[in-house]
Amino acid sequence: MYPEDLKYTAEHEWVKAGDGGPVRVGITDFAQDALGDIVYVQLPEVGAAVRAGDACGELESTKSVSDLFAPVNGTVTAVNESLADQPDLVNTDPYGEGWLLDIQVDDDEEVAALMDADTYKGQLDQS
Repeated sequence: MYPEDLKYTAEHEWVKAGDGGPVRVGITDFAQDALGDIVYVQLPEVGAAVRAGDACGELESTKSVSDLFAPVNGTVTAVNESLADQPDLVNTDPYGEGWLLDIQVDDDEEVAALMDADTYKGQLDQS
């Protein structure tokens, strides 16, 4: 349910490290389940600078609207264009086709500092 090769944030985003290239970002299975059926996704523009912890987009579901927080500092290099027509991909495949954006990270140490899968699961168990 929480792939071991990803890093996680307290805000329920996942990050897949690239080999010196951009990292891929999405929301966890826990987050998509808590949100319910996602009907609209607003993502930042390619080229936008994002700051770790700052809102950089929104996910609208049948239940509510939730902010998407940048997990790291960097520049957006790609967004998942498929979500414009198929926002439900975030629900059906949160770690695959439901990815949200790619960020060229300013400092790779930021990615290393994020939670591993076991730590993230432990956080969920405590809440």
